[in-house]
Amino acid sequence: MSIFDELAKRDHEQVVFCNDKESGLKAIIAIHNTTLGPALGGCRMWPYATEEEALRDALRLSRGMTYKSAAAGLNLGGGKGVIIGDPKTMKSEKLFRVYGRFVQSLGGRYITAEDVGTTVHDMAWVWMETDYVTGINRAFGGSGDPSTVTAYGVFQGIRAALKFKTGSDSLSNLTIALQGVGQVGYHLLHHLVPAGAKVVASDLNQENIKRVNHEFAGIEFVEPDKIYDVPCAIFVPCALGGIVNDETIPRLKCQLIAGSANNVLEIEDKHSAELERRNILYIPDFVISAGGLINVANELIRYERRQAMRQASGIYDIVMQVLTIAQEEKITTLKASKTLAERRIYSVGRIKHTYVGSPLAKRGRGLG
Repeated sequence: MSIFDELAKRDHEQVVFCNDKESGLKAIIAIHNTTLGPALGGCRMWPYATEEEALRDALRLSRGMTYKSAAAGLNLGGGKGVIIGDPKTMKSEKLFRVYGRFVQSLGGRYITAEDVGTTVHDMAWVWMETDYVTGINRAFGGSGDPSTVTAYGVFQGIRAALKFKTGSDSLSNLTIALQGVGQVGYHLLHHLVPAGAKVVASDLNQENIKRVNHEFAGIEFVEPDKIYDVPCAIFVPCALGGIVNDETIPRLKCQLIAGSANNVLEIEDKHSAELERRNILYIPDFVISAGGLINVANELIRYERRQAMRQASGIYDIVMQVLTIAQEEKITTLKASKTLAERRIYSVGRIKHTYVGSPLAKRGRGLG
């Protein structure tokens, strides 16, 4: 495996390998693009089988964060941290504080946050060593769990897609197949149920199912593998990635796919084209799930939940923009989403070519 060949495939700017024998830290920080601003992206902790697998995950996820930030209208780039290790057995204050020092050493080029396998509590340890962390506990001035804002953004994106597809954004009496009722899926129910949707759900975790049954009436649960066979208006994946694939696409009985799960298409270009061929409208996850990113980005100024929610409501309009581009340019919604992001990156990049002076220039230097 050639590391530089891997970087060139996705136009990454920088990859940092972090190693500390005493704490057991083995981490990779990937910075994809900083045209719009510092690279922001969560820190994932996972027992990767190989170092190559960890690197490829960091590269793939950091590139996705660039598109997510740009499409959401944020002045942030894309980055990602991955820690190689089992989050159930290897976590320690020392490990996360060492990771925080590596983040600090980048001088603000990368801002970290929680992700799969890490928590708000873990970020509190990181925060002890760096200024460049977000998604921390409210007790320290952060926003806490971002999943409520993510869920609200997903709800707005679903309404927009429905409006574009049918002419109405009402969910009343529509059947929703919800895959996963953990963090985001659970909070999404607080919007779907009051909106009058009929929800059929699945989850691998029995505790999640018990919580939903305790709080909501009328939610029907099916076995996890049966969720693809549910006749519904909208399939909402809020669990694992890669679940829209050659095997599951022929089983889907929906008009729309819109959910928070990352990288929901197993093979992006192939499966987005197949969904279009079957007249299933797909809303890319990096567009519709941007509420969580919006939430933690608000910590970088002065966090107010109401402001974060107002900003997340704008996902409705962003989804409309994506669908309009796809329709007018006769391209898939995946391509349209990337086009929206890339055009903003290019436009802002051109603005930044304008010279505005520097402290050195004021002293008659730095003009070369």
